[in-house]
Amino acid sequence: MNPQTGLTRALLIAAAVGATLAACNREQEKAAPAAADAGQPAAAVTTADAAAPMAYETKTPFANVSLTLPVAIKSQGDLHAALYAEEVRKLRQFVEGAQADRTEAGGDGGMPPFENTVTISGAAETGKLLSLKRVAFDFSGGAHPNTLTSGILWDKALKRRIGFADLFKRGADTTILDQALCSAINTAKRARSPGSAGLTLGGGGEWSCPKAASTEFVLTPGDQSGKAAGLTFLIGPYQVGPYVEGAYEIAIPASSFRSLLSTPYIGEFGGALAKAGDVTPTAG
Repeated sequence: MNPQTGLTRALLIAAAVGATLAACNREQEKAAPAAADAGQPAAAVTTADAAAPMAYETKTPFANVSLTLPVAIKSQGDLHAALYAEEVRKLRQFVEGAQADRTEAGGDGGMPPFENTVTISGAAETGKLLSLKRVAFDFSGGAHPNTLTSGILWDKALKRRIGFADLFKRGADTTILDQALCSAINTAKRARSPGSAGLTLGGGGEWSCPKAASTEFVLTPGDQSGKAAGLTFLIGPYQVGPYVEGAYEIAIPASSFRSLLSTPYIGEFGGALAKAGDVTPTAG
């Protein structure tokens, strides 16, 4: 065989092999994204997941802390990231404070680690609003632990938290709502503690009815999907009675305050509550 012909043939074979390998590599590169798209882990990763986890927990000899967020928050990336960062910062401060307290005291005195457990759950969601309920259990070495409940209201379009003053008309006279809340509180107190003294708005004595504007609340769903049928006010221990009486959650139907609502949010309310008055969760 002519040496030149052999060299030419070898080069042609090498080129063909190289082209075949390159084609295979290109097919593999095209197939890789498809395989990743088909895999569950890739599909489960969302923008909200990347911005912030759904839970946080840490345990030290000084304190145990944890945070749990609801699935409902995953669709609201801005709220998710901000709320996670805010809550974790507070929990870390709690751990640092527990360590400082016990170090200053020269030991734990046989007391278990302090505890701060924050659980945030979905309360209700409408077209414009997402309402979350925050329950914080706090044991810091006192006579008993404390559980405080509060509400978070998020405007999905404006991408910001709003409050009572945003939900209701500016300058609205909410006396009718205050009275409805006070009446429901008294009914709940009599059922829970027969013979307990009735409370009044701004009354004297050790306890009185709180005003709606200064009370934590969440939206309350009813029998109409995508609408809030009312508000549930979250009243902590000691606020309207002794600690042993516990906390109260009082649901007020939207019919009691619809005329007071701010124009942008009137349409977020509709339907009827499953139950009005005392809707405090019971153990068990």
